[in-house]
Amino acid sequence: LTPVVCSAAMASVYAMAEKVAHAKLPILLQGETGVGKEVLARAIHAAASHGMHPLRSINCGAIPAQLLESALFGHEQGAFTGATERRPGVFEEAQAGTVLLDEIGELSSAAQVARLRVLEERQVRCLGGTRDIEVKARIIAATHRDLEEMVRQGSFREDLLFRLNALTLAIPPLRERREEIVPLAERFIQRAGVSKTLSQPLIDWMMDYDWPGNVRELRNVVER
Repeated sequence: LTPVVCSAAMASVYAMAEKVAHAKLPILLQGETGVGKEVLARAIHAAASHGMHPLRSINCGAIPAQLLESALFGHEQGAFTGATERRPGVFEEAQAGTVLLDEIGELSSAAQVARLRVLEERQVRCLGGTRDIEVKARIIAATHRDLEEMVRQGSFREDLLFRLNALTLAIPPLRERREEIVPLAERFIQRAGVSKTLSQPLIDWMMDYDWPGNVRELRNVVER
């Protein structure tokens, strides 16, 4: 589905995304939880690849550290206990498409070093492997964290931030683009496959509420 873009702020973000879609520079998407970072990443990917190459997404904060390397880089058969066959990682699977590293701010220090090598050398080596694999995919990173503040605190590598933010797109929270609340709610009703309309009292409540969970919270409320 096409993104819902009704506000000047979001129109500006998507206009810039369209301009840079065909560049291979890494893109950093910043915004509060639930604002639509993955939706924007998919729009950038669609504009760049026209469906010719895959998008592979991984949530860096949802996968245990001991499994993250395998998920990103893949592994050879016998690389560790339970590795009964070779499996490619997301960088290899994406081919010339897009890799979305969601919640990049949750990476451990060791994992940050590994990501920096990918960005600098454009190569990965799967666990147990002996050869480097060229990374052709465009890399998009997303976070709700303030990475510059994390750099000042020493919990995020400055050199990795410099590599990631060749271009930064900041997505405003839903409370700053209230003209999109009703169209988004109507979209979620449509996707639910039910014939419902929003009453005026409900619309008034939606417009007055600040939606701390942003679009994700709105979707959950509509579905519930």
